[in-house]
Amino acid sequence: MQMGTSVTKPVKILIVEDDPDTATMLGAYFEAQGYKALTASWGNDALKLVQETVPDLIIQDVRLPDIDGYQVVSELRKNMRTSHTPIIFLTGRKEQADKIAGLELGAVDYITKPFDMQELSLRVRNALRRASYASLVNPVTGLPDQQVTESRLQECLGLGRWAVILVSIAGLEAFSEAYGFVAGDDVLRAISVILSNIVDDAGTPEDFIGHADRASFVLLTQENKAQDIRDRLASRLEKAFPYFYPLQAVESGQVPVPMRARVGVVLASSGRYDTPQAVLDAAMRARRTLVAAAKPNR
Repeated sequence: MQMGTSVTKPVKILIVEDDPDTATMLGAYFEAQGYKALTASWGNDALKLVQETVPDLIIQDVRLPDIDGYQVVSELRKNMRTSHTPIIFLTGRKEQADKIAGLELGAVDYITKPFDMQELSLRVRNALRRASYASLVNPVTGLPDQQVTESRLQECLGLGRWAVILVSIAGLEAFSEAYGFVAGDDVLRAISVILSNIVDDAGTPEDFIGHADRASFVLLTQENKAQDIRDRLASRLEKAFPYFYPLQAVESGQVPVPMRARVGVVLASSGRYDTPQAVLDAAMRARRTLVAAAKPNR
């Protein structure tokens, strides 16, 4: 292999099908399309296989010799590694109740036999495309995730008078442990809405909001907008944080670890930055506690 060349791993499709002729046909077809096809004819064999190799997509039959396909999918959804793997049911069961049962388990599609191979191929391709897009978006807030954020930062490095505002939520982990991770996700969603509203009011149409990590947000705006946006953050978050806690806990002073926003601002004019990571590192060093949780007026 020559130096400098990159190797793209083929997309892996797991075919869980007990009919050997159908399994062979599907495997040969998708291999010819450039995918790597894996097959399992028993439900328990499929569950063991995904422990070793996580597929990019699963084509799942319902009728199997040991456990049915619904049980297989239910077990896959309980596993963090396969909880978001796109699954397409391919089955002879045509009743509406069967289709609803499959979709309620989180399957992305339900196709009945006999099927058209080209249609199945198109649905596989669409499911993989949607999964690829979803991987670039934070599933809780719907904002672009770290990869997209770094790409936008890279685009702006040579464009002049930009400003980066890094907003980190300190104490979120302790809050989630005390009140549940669903409550923690609610905090992230609420803060994402607050940030979006502030940028809509005080920013420009070209401004960007994304994640640096789960509990950190990046606002990309213009230098002359940065101070106003930061001031609005201080006002809005000061009022918002206390409402995430039970009123009794706030009034009694029994909030375990109050959440606080730590904000760092980096301006293009403040130095030379060659990489997105250099900008984020500078923003982290510049972070200061913005607000502390206060007693809500309610």
